[in-house]
This record gives sequence, C-alpha cells and structure tokens, in this order.
Amino acid sequence: MKKAIVIALCMYFSAYTLAQQQQLANFTHAAITVDVDAPGKSISGQVVYTFTATQKLDSVFLDARNMKFNAVRLDGKAAKYAYNGKAISILKKLTPGKSYQLTLDFTAHPAQTVYFMGWDDEIPGNEQVWTQGQGKYTSHWLPSFDDMNEKVEFDLSITFDARYEVIANGALTGTELLADRKTWHYDMKAPMSSYLLAFVIGTYRVITVEPESGPPLQLYSYPGDSLRVEPTYRYTLPIFEFLEAEIGVPYPWQNYKEIPVRDFLYAGMENTGTTIFSDGYMIDSIAFIDKNYVNVNAHEMAHQWFGNLVTETDGRHHWLQEGFATYYAYLAEKHLFGDEYFYWKLYETALQLESLKGEGQALTDPKASSLTFYEKGAWAVHILKETIGEAAFKQGIAAYLKKYAYRNVKVADFIAEMEKASGRNLRDFSRMWLYEPVFPISEAHENLIANSTGVRNFLELQHELTTSNQDNEQIIQRYWDRSSSVEFKKLVILTYHKLLSENFLRSVFQTGDTHLRQALVLAMDRIPVALKPQFESLLTDPSYKTIENALYKLWIYFPSDRRAYLDITKNCIGLPDKNVRILWLVLAVITKDYLDIPEREIALAELRGYTGRQFPMEVRQNAFMLLHEVIGFSDNNLADLVNAAVHHSWQFRNFASTLLDGLLKDEKLKLRMMSLAKELKGEELRYINTKLGI
Repeated sequence: MKKAIVIALCMYFSAYTLAQQQQLANFTHAAITVDVDAPGKSISGQVVYTFTATQKLDSVFLDARNMKFNAVRLDGKAAKYAYNGKAISILKKLTPGKSYQLTLDFTAHPAQTVYFMGWDDEIPGNEQVWTQGQGKYTSHWLPSFDDMNEKVEFDLSITFDARYEVIANGALTGTELLADRKTWHYDMKAPMSSYLLAFVIGTYRVITVEPESGPPLQLYSYPGDSLRVEPTYRYTLPIFEFLEAEIGVPYPWQNYKEIPVRDFLYAGMENTGTTIFSDGYMIDSIAFIDKNYVNVNAHEMAHQWFGNLVTETDGRHHWLQEGFATYYAYLAEKHLFGDEYFYWKLYETALQLESLKGEGQALTDPKASSLTFYEKGAWAVHILKETIGEAAFKQGIAAYLKKYAYRNVKVADFIAEMEKASGRNLRDFSRMWLYEPVFPISEAHENLIANSTGVRNFLELQHELTTSNQDNEQIIQRYWDRSSSVEFKKLVILTYHKLLSENFLRSVFQTGDTHLRQALVLAMDRIPVALKPQFESLLTDPSYKTIENALYKLWIYFPSDRRAYLDITKNCIGLPDKNVRILWLVLAVITKDYLDIPEREIALAELRGYTGRQFPMEVRQNAFMLLHEVIGFSDNNLADLVNAAVHHSWQFRNFASTLLDGLLKDEKLKLRMMSLAKELKGEELRYINTKLGI
C-alpha cells in the first residue's frame, strides 16, 4: 500500500515536474529505433535518452500516451517506474552532474499524431503514414516531452516495407535491407522540440535543388504527378535564398525537405527541416492562378528560423512564431511579385482584423485566434520594422536568432534585442500592437497610404464615391485609367461591378488579363445578354475557378446553349478537388437529353463514387455538397458520410457531422440511416448509434 501511495503521489505531481524538468534534468540526445505496422496502426521500438541531472532528483518523467512498456532500463539495469497512461515516471534517486542513459522499449497504438492512410481500401498506391505533432502530440507515438522547452537531438531509425519511401528529420545516413523490410537511418546534428519530430511513409519521387549557399532542398512528389512538380514548387529556390539573405542568419539545419500528403490537417507543418503539406497544393500550371503553394511554402520555410531554431516558451509568446513566419512569407512574395502585391495582402488582412472590432485579441493572449497570431502578428512585425528602420530591424533579428539559437524565448527577450539594436524604447509599440486587443486600423491605413499607390487610390475612390455628386462610373473610370495595379482593379470589380456599365465591363474583358476576367465572373450574379459572348470566352481561360463559375452561370442563364457549354468543358478536371469535373457531372446528369440512359448512369456512378473514402477529403466534400443540393444521396453516399463524420480532419469531420444532423431531421432519411447502421462497424457504428439515440 505504501508503495502504491508513493507512485500515485509521483504521478499526481508529474505535470508540475514536467514543466520544470528542463531545469532539473537536461535531456540532450535520443536514439530512436521504431518499426511501423501500418495495417495494424501501431508503432513499436526503443528510444535511448541521454540526460544529466542538474540537482538531486527522486524521479524523472516523460509524456507517453496509451503505451505499453516492454522494458525500462536506466544505465542498462531494470528500473522501477510508474505509468498512468499519460506519463511514465522513472523512480530513481539521481546524482547531480551525472550522465544517465534511459532505455524504453515500447509499443504504441496512436489515437492521433500518426495517421495511417489507405491501408484499409483496395486502391493500390495510395498508402501513406504521416505524423502531425503540432504543439505537444508526439507523445502519442514516442515517449517524449509535451513541452516545447525540452530540446533534444533526435536520431531516428525507421523500419518499414522496402517498397515504400521513408522520410524523416535530418540527413539520411544509410539504409539496411533485410528481406522485404528496410531500415532508414536519419541523423540530426542540433536539438529541437519534440513536437517538430516527424516522418512520412509513402510512394514518392524526389528532385534535389542546390542553393548557392546552404544545404540541398529535396522536393517530393507522387510518381504520377510529374506535370505538377514545377508549378507546385515554383519559386522554392528563390524563396529559400531570399529568406537566408533577408533574415541574415544561415539556414540552421542539415537539409530541407518538402513532402505532400493526403488529407493533411492543415495547409502545412514546419517540422524541423521536413515540411509536410497538403497534397491539395500539388497543382498543374493552369491551377497556379487559383491556388498555389507559394505562400504556404514561404511560411513553413520561415518557421525553420522562427519557431524551430528559436522556439516560444508557451502560447503567450506564439506571436514570435506565427506572426514572423507570416510576415516573412509576405516579404518573400513581395520579392517575387512586387511591392503592390505585398501591400494589398496587408490591406486585405487589415480589413479582416478591423471586422473583429470589439472581439479583437491581444497578441499575448495564449487563446487568441489564428487570425490574430498570424495576421495581426504579421502587421506588428511590419510596423516594428517601419518604426525602428530596416537596418536596425535586420540587426536586431540577426542578434535575436543568434543569441537564442536552439533555445526558448519570451516576447520580452525579443523586444530587448530590438531595443538594443535600435537604441529606442519600444514601450508604446508594445502597448499598442502586442497588448491591446483592438487592431489599430487608423495606424494601419496611414502606413498603407504612405507606401502603396494602389491602396491609396482605392481609399480615395471609396471616399469620393460617397461624397461627390459626379457620376459614379466617371469617378471609377478616372481612377481606373490612372492606375496600373491589377490588385486595385480586381478590387474595384469585386466591390463596384454593379455601378459599371456594360461597355465598361466589356472593356475589362478585352484586356485579356486572367485575373480581371476571373474577378468579373466571381463578382457578377447575373450575366447580361449583351455580354454573353464575353462570358462564353471564359470557358477556355487558364483558370479552373473561372471555368467552374462561368460554366455554372452560363448553364443557369442560357438554357438553350447548355449542350454546347457542357461539350466545351467535358474533359476538364480542374483543381485537385476536381471542382470542374464534379460540377460538370451534376449538370450533365440533370440536363435534359444531354446524355442517353447508359451515359447518364455512368456519369451518375462516377459522381456518387467521389464521396468514397479512397478519395481526398476535398474531393469528397465537393461531391457531398453538390449531391446534397441537387441530386440526393444513395445508401453508399450516406455510409460514406458517416465515415466522413469520424474522419481525422476536424474541418472535414465537422462539415460531415453538420450535414448529417440536417439530414436526420427528415424522418424518412432517419429510417434509412437506421437500416444502414446494421452494415456499419466500429467507430462508424458507435457514432451513428449516438446520433440516432440507439
């Protein structure tokens, strides 16, 4: 009983001890050897930690979620330990200054953080395993640290089926082949927080590009995506070289890899030297205008300095990561696309932040929204640079990164370095931009007006349209003629198209500018008969969003020409979410006499099939939406919807759950679901039974 009480007390205080462990025990190295069982959704292996006690300790702790420990050894001898399903406590008196080796043999069945994709379907080639440990979740597959302040040099060896590629942090130092299994050995040279540890398993090809300075960039793609490699990774090398020069500190890791994965939880994640991103950004050359990887690419790359090299201590200092990565990504786009592009980005985000009004948040609020951390954070960095000047800003950034390299920081640490570099007191800046919840919109507008002709013109146009007695179109024409900014003209169309005559709109079509033509089809709810030929020309524009919107609106307003519109677009797939193809199938199925009965059945089967779990979630969501709005669900579609409602992506899961809630209000459909539930199993069965009250 006494031993049980001691163990219970140790585990009770484990959270407190973990928070202070970096001062009490210094973990420096981890040698990880794991075997990944994808069909079984499990990971087994061993981790050997090297650490030193900095003072007398009775125990050390590691986070470990729902694991089984087959052996626990300290310096080669069996060690006493306690485990509560969340953390493991090694019960041993430790001598200050002495180095120890802690060996843990474990098996994990990760409930999150490791995602096993495509192993339970019959589609060959779509199998993947990938990690997403953002924040503090690596402990679901590796005994580690749910604390950014514990930085360790991780070396990772992974054994898996030799037919696949295994990619992880660090440099690949070698492989070993044994029958049909292969082990990949990855070595890191510098410490990092454990949430940045990552690996990807799948079928990939890789190209390597070499910066003039710095390590190689390894860019991965699927074997069938050869035509998407260049558009997806366009500007990657210039972004890397720009960031190194702009930040003023060499890239701090051994190499840099970028790997697309299916159904990723976010746009991208900046694991140390190993960015994982959504394969929804793997696009062809036409899609580049609609959805490209440039900003995400630059954002995750900037994190290699801001977040990975220097890491926040906790959420109150999250601005030091997301605000800086967002700002430097905007600077990279400014370098690539010009000043006007940069300032229009800032204008758009200022509008979003202004709309929060009384619901704004301080940048030091650990519970602030992504909009606050990312966009208000970027604005704060921008204004700081404007306040102290570019030279002092760059000097301060370089000093800050060098001083705190491979360490953790607070906002006060950063501000102190910037005050030192600039010789200025930044109390007023900090109060307004870091600690006040309200976004300083007046100061933002002043900055934009001073720096951007396009934004200044638009703000003046807005004012004149509300105060002048002159004809609205004449005012707009005057500003239009004197501006060379495409971003300005796009916003004029999107905001004021109802004030413009058909002649004005026709002249916009005649510019041939793809961005302006897209703005027209996105903005206009109705198509004037006089502009029908101009809108028809959009069906062959180099933009899938333009084609999708033009097809739908032309189909609605000119029913006699539906067959022609469908013929023009029948071979167009569109973006990775198949936006054009799914719309085309819906319209083809419901257009009278366009398809004969066998063709219609084939088209309907293809459309219904896109809700299946073998497709990316973006494709599935498109299919669910249009089937729900226009055609209705088959039993298979309903089963797929239940599957989507337990998906690992919270965004997709919430979409499916909300849609299902609406459907179940219909008693007939509820009866169908009760019948279908008999065919479901596991998590899906539990979920639908809960929804049905069974």
